Amino acid sequence: MAVNIRFELKLGMATREAFGRALVELGRENKDVVAVDADLSKSTFTHLFAKEFPERFVSCGIAEANMVGVAAGLALHGKIPFAASFSCFLLNKGFEQLRVTVAYPKVNVKLVGTHSGISIGEDGPSQMSVEEISLACSLAGFVVLAPADEVATTALVRAAAAHVGPVFIRTGRPKVPVIYPPAQRFEIGKAIEVIPGSDVSIIANGLLVAEAIRARQALEAEGVSARVIDMHTVKPLDREAIRRAAAETGAIVVAEEHLVDSGLGVRVAQAVAELGPCPMEFIGIQDTYAESGSPDALLDKYGLRSRNIVDAAHKVLARKR
Repeated sequence: MAVNIRFELKLGMATREAFGRALVELGRENKDVVAVDADLSKSTFTHLFAKEFPERFVSCGIAEANMVGVAAGLALHGKIPFAASFSCFLLNKGFEQLRVTVAYPKVNVKLVGTHSGISIGEDGPSQMSVEEISLACSLAGFVVLAPADEVATTALVRAAAAHVGPVFIRTGRPKVPVIYPPAQRFEIGKAIEVIPGSDVSIIANGLLVAEAIRARQALEAEGVSARVIDMHTVKPLDREAIRRAAAETGAIVVAEEHLVDSGLGVRVAQAVAELGPCPMEFIGIQDTYAESGSPDALLDKYGLRSRNIVDAAHKVLARKR
C-alpha cells in the first residue's frame, strides 16, 4: 500500500537519536530490556537509557568485541540486550564474536550501529562504515534493518525487541527528513511502497529514501512515473515487492549509502535474477573509501544525491526501451 507522504520533506532528528529515545520507551515497558555500550553512549544516545535505568546499563569501555560477548551472556540469561556502538567498530571489531557467540547459537541480541555510511562526515574514513550491511547479512540467522527516518527507527526498534533472534539496525549521525506519518506501520521483511509508479522503480533505504523521493519529483516533472520503495529490511528481503517492481515497471534503480559491491543492490539483483530479470542501475559508493568532509559535500562528491538517481533512471529507462 502506498503512503500518503508530504513532498515538502522537513528535517527531523537523526536516526541514532530516535533509537536512543525508543530504547528508553522500551525500558519503561519491559524490565528485561538492557543496554550495553562501548564508551560512546553520548554519541549512540544510549546515555538516555543509562540516565533512567543505571542498573540496567553496562559500559564495556573501548572494547567492542567484549561488548558483544557481554550482550550474548545477558541474552542467555533472559534479558533483551541492545548493544550499540559506531557501525564500523561494532561490525569490524566485533565480527568474530558476532559470528561465534551470537549468530551460531542464535542468541537474542539486538545490535545497533550508529554513524553509518559516509554521512558521518568529518570523522573520516577510519570511522565510516560502508561495508557493515554485507557483514551483517553474511551472519546466518540475522535480521538486518536500515530505517529511513525517526518514525521508521522507532517502529523498527520495537519490532527488533519483539523478534526472537539476532537483529542488526543501521542508524546514522545527521538529522534526516521525516518521511512517514507517526502512525505508519512497519513489519520486518515487508517493504513499504512510499509512492506508486509505473515506469521505473527506485528501491532505497536509510538516508537514500529521501533522495529517492526527491528524484521521483524530478522525474515526474519529465513525465516519468517512478515508484519509490523503502526496503528498510535488507534481510530478509521482501521478494514479492521486488518481483512486482520488476514485472510492473520493468526497470529498477537501487540506491544506498553503502558499497555497491556488497549491499542492498546486490541482494535485490539476486532476487531479480531469480524472480524475473529486468534492467537495473545501482547508486552507492563505488569501490572506494571516502575522504573526510562535511556530510553534504561527501554525498555530493560520491554521487548519493537525487540527481544521481535521476541519471540512473534515465539510463535504465533507455535500456528498457
